[in-house]
Parts: sequence; structure tokens; C-alpha cells
Amino acid sequence: MATTIDARGLSCPQPVLLTKKAIDKGEFPITVLVETVTSRENVKRLGEREACQVIIQEVEDEFKLILTK
Repeated sequence: MATTIDARGLSCPQPVLLTKKAIDKGEFPITVLVETVTSRENVKRLGEREACQVIIQEVEDEFKLILTK
């Protein structure tokens, strides 16, 4: 079951915590929408630490991260 997490407007660590919950549930692929470079990097590091492949797309001034196993 695919999951989309809209973490735009949320400050860290909320995007990371929401992403971790989805990873723990195994809801792949997981799409995470964030606005800041800090959130992008923190979610990316989490994904890599959890052995996920992380694809990052920049859409205007926002970022879309897609995590898969």
C-alpha cells in the first residue's frame, strides 16, 4: 500500500517521525513532501539508515522524496 506524507509546513523532527512510522508499517512506496533542505536531508538520512532507496525530486521550491525497499 503506497503512502503519501505531506510534511510541508512541519518543522523537524515531525517529517522524520511521520516517515519512520510509515517505514515501520511497511507502507512502500512512501512519498514525502517537504519544503526545506533540512527536512529533505533528515528524511533522506532516515531512509538510507533504514536500507531504503531514496529518490529526490525538486518541484519548484519543494522537495518530493520517494522511499522504496
